[in-house]
Amino acid sequence: MDARRIAFIKPSALGDVAHALPVLTALRVRFPAARITWVINAAFEPLVRGHPDLTDTLPFDRAAFRRGLWRPARYAVGFAAELRRRRFDLVVDLQGLLRTGLMCLATGAPVRVGFAAAREGSRYAYTHKVRVPDADRIHAVDRYWRVAEFLGAGDVPKRFHVPLDPAEVAAARADLADLPRPRVAVVAGAKWVTKRWPPAHFAELLRRMRERHGGSAVLVGAADDTALSREVIAQAGMPVPPTGGGTGIPACAKDLTGKTTLPRLAAVLSVADVVLGNDTGPLHLAAALGRPCVAPYTCTRVRRHGPYTSMAGGVETAVPCGGSYRKTCPDMVCMAELSPDRVWPHFAEVLDAWGRSRAA
Repeated sequence: MDARRIAFIKPSALGDVAHALPVLTALRVRFPAARITWVINAAFEPLVRGHPDLTDTLPFDRAAFRRGLWRPARYAVGFAAELRRRRFDLVVDLQGLLRTGLMCLATGAPVRVGFAAAREGSRYAYTHKVRVPDADRIHAVDRYWRVAEFLGAGDVPKRFHVPLDPAEVAAARADLADLPRPRVAVVAGAKWVTKRWPPAHFAELLRRMRERHGGSAVLVGAADDTALSREVIAQAGMPVPPTGGGTGIPACAKDLTGKTTLPRLAAVLSVADVVLGNDTGPLHLAAALGRPCVAPYTCTRVRRHGPYTSMAGGVETAVPCGGSYRKTCPDMVCMAELSPDRVWPHFAEVLDAWGRSRAA
């Protein structure tokens, strides 16, 4: 199979975009002279812009479909026309939903590759279907990798490359310079309520960290998670930088929740010593950046969605309904069972490793 113009379709979400990065690099190795375009939601496009294995990006504006009736129709027709205009000869769809299936068809590409079990009828848009019979037993990264193998690109190592803006990294270092190390990035929020480990649990781990190692916490996440982040800081008793003048108490926490662009979030995570968080986008971005991660897992499974480069840091609940992948739950017994005592040995091990590496 040869290809000169490739559409790489993986619009969302943040964690899934991070999981797809090795496939992109494998495609570049397999098709070194091809133009590769990532079709991605406009909200996530800044994260992959400038990736060395990409030729360009094609942002897709999902917000356009919340603007009445005719404007979404016009946008969809225009976007489809742009897909057709680029004359792709190979399309790789890692999303597998109705809208991405329609994108595949709109390209008119002679070769369209996706998963045989793709949802919402999108599999009917593919000319070549990749079967993954063990999809419920392997990690999302490895499931995506089956597509790379199908295309003859699976014999290279899986590599995660997150393009970091040097100016953003410098700004992140400067912003956190006054915080004592180890600096722990904390992701207290998640879209699913069943993924949100209680703020009190995060706070307890941070208190133990402070007693044993000192250090500081940098809270990150979406604006909707701000209240959770503030609760973690308050319950941990960690002073924050003063806004109206010095207090004489050194700051050991900073709340950046909802205050970072995606490039700045990536930069902040890249300079964190450890990342502690729920199974959500920033955690997987941190794993793609190679940061040591520790994460409580309640309604999802580590083997399928753990922090790929730090799988030992994923700690699962032991309740019978754990890993149910339910977005809501009337009981939430997993939150009490997966206590700070259960997660602390993993967190302590990562902190100890950081201390040893710094002393070496």
